[in-house]
Amino acid sequence: MRSRSERKSKPKKRKWLKITLITLSVIFLLVAGYLFMLYKSLTDTVANMHEDPRGGQISEKRDKEIEFKKKDPFSVLLLGVDQRAGDRGRSDTIIVMTVNPKKESIEMVSIPRDTRTEIVGRGTEDKINHAYAFGGVEMSMNTVENFLDIPIDYFVQVNMEGFKEIVDAVGGVTVNNDLNFSYDGHTFPKGKITLNGEEALAFSRMRKGDSRGDFGRQIRQRQIIEAVIKEGASLETLVNYGPIFEALSENVKTNLTFDQMVAIQANYRNAAKSINQHTINGTGKRINGIYYYIVPEDEKLALQNMLKEHLEIN
Repeated sequence: MRSRSERKSKPKKRKWLKITLITLSVIFLLVAGYLFMLYKSLTDTVANMHEDPRGGQISEKRDKEIEFKKKDPFSVLLLGVDQRAGDRGRSDTIIVMTVNPKKESIEMVSIPRDTRTEIVGRGTEDKINHAYAFGGVEMSMNTVENFLDIPIDYFVQVNMEGFKEIVDAVGGVTVNNDLNFSYDGHTFPKGKITLNGEEALAFSRMRKGDSRGDFGRQIRQRQIIEAVIKEGASLETLVNYGPIFEALSENVKTNLTFDQMVAIQANYRNAAKSINQHTINGTGKRINGIYYYIVPEDEKLALQNMLKEHLEIN
């Protein structure tokens, strides 16, 4: 026969088991609720970011649509637009990325904003960054397609004026600065520096005080973008997702849908194993008193062939 103490211990154990199960259930519901809010905020943000200047049509240089499940190579045009109040602005940062998961590589080409080329839809030759001022994203995509002779499948546009909001939302960024300089009331010493939004914007805009000119500025802009991605992916930042999603929603536009972003994440991870950055060789020249960057035909042809090979275009 069980003693009185043994009989009392059984209900006590059941009571603690019940409390534990209730506590775990509450925690599960809270976590599930948080994840649902996070997912809904993310999908709402991507929906607000979505913009399709081609109305769902694929590039004229494509025979068929990209199939992410088959890991088809694709291209992305990154535009950093210096857009201020009452002004459409110009695309001061123009970067083309071709992504090939089979070759486990990404080719990244920075196009100098002063590059002289045909502006498709205008019938004139001008600086390539003027395409955005004349006809927005669509004219920019068409002009870059014509310049590189490859399809531009997708675009991501970042408003550099509002980029400071994104930097502040992730709690600032840390970069390795290779040039000691001052700009717009801020001083940037060489070495590892941490920047808030306003400082990051000034850091990414300076051009004339750098002997590399536009190339130096593009390097700093890539540093800021990479640092934002790194900070945005951290667990600590994820808890503060509200301001981050709001900043992205207001300052980033893309024709990629949420489902396409998910498919790229699932099928193209290996492409990031090797990121090769390319600059375009050319010379500066004044034509009718205006400075242009002139790219020789043989340089352009070599670049076109390299990108076509990476995109597996015959």
